[in-house]
Amino acid sequence: MKRFVFTALAVAAMMTACEKPVIDETGVTDENGQPIEDVTQDVKKFTFTMKGDFSDKWKTTRGYLQADGKDLTDVWVLDYQDGVLVQQLHQGDNTADDFGKPTMNLKYGLHHIYFIASRGSDPDLNVIKKTITWNKVLDTFYKDYEVNVVSSSNGNRAVTLDRVVSRLRLTITDAVATGTDRIVITPSTWYYGINYVTGEPAGMKTNSDVALTINASDAGKTGLQVNLFGISSADEWQTDVTVSSRKVDNIFGSATLKDVPFRANAITEYSGPLFGTQGELAMSLNTTWDNSYQGTW
Repeated sequence: MKRFVFTALAVAAMMTACEKPVIDETGVTDENGQPIEDVTQDVKKFTFTMKGDFSDKWKTTRGYLQADGKDLTDVWVLDYQDGVLVQQLHQGDNTADDFGKPTMNLKYGLHHIYFIASRGSDPDLNVIKKTITWNKVLDTFYKDYEVNVVSSSNGNRAVTLDRVVSRLRLTITDAVATGTDRIVITPSTWYYGINYVTGEPAGMKTNSDVALTINASDAGKTGLQVNLFGISSADEWQTDVTVSSRKVDNIFGSATLKDVPFRANAITEYSGPLFGTQGELAMSLNTTWDNSYQGTW
């Protein structure tokens, strides 16, 4: 890191309203993933406190965000001016004190800053396509935040993120057959990513199997629940879903769900038998997600 020696005049200048501080961009990169070097420009330091449909727990030595009792694991902040990526920041250590409270130095002018917080597995950021995709989608939150930075701007901002996933919850009403090792869910269409500029689903896959492991200790149980998360838009959309119970390559039973509705921040819940049955089932639907996970710092 470069070291700068400031004269008394420079120190006094920095205390004026039109400050021109030196940017220390440690950990911040440009669109090519390269560290941004120290520069002197008209900038303001901003600290963003992230809020949303999740609770927060800030302790002396650890800060982290939770949704439905599960820790979020990654935060991305992407700063755009005039449609160009200026800088990006990734927080991948949810035990860090500043997790969920990112700090950036923003140049004067209008910015669109895109915030994404998730606990999905194997995330892949692609700044060319402007997407983040996951191998396995789990709870994810998003915000397109606009801010016009001037010398008098307040550098402390609270940003509320919105949930951008839907959840398919299946309840198996008959007893789990001995030897079952997985439930396989196959949506006709499913989304594994988000376009962080538009906020719309990305990373579409068709007829892709998702295998959920069943433990041997679940044999004989009724009421077994399995869940599948996917990125969704705010507008309702529909797709067919097939569900099967399996042991290695043997299929115990299956069900076909037609025109299943999904939308962001909604649970789509179906129930019915899945062992020794074939065919099309009519099941109940509950699209209300409990939004009681809001918290304050």
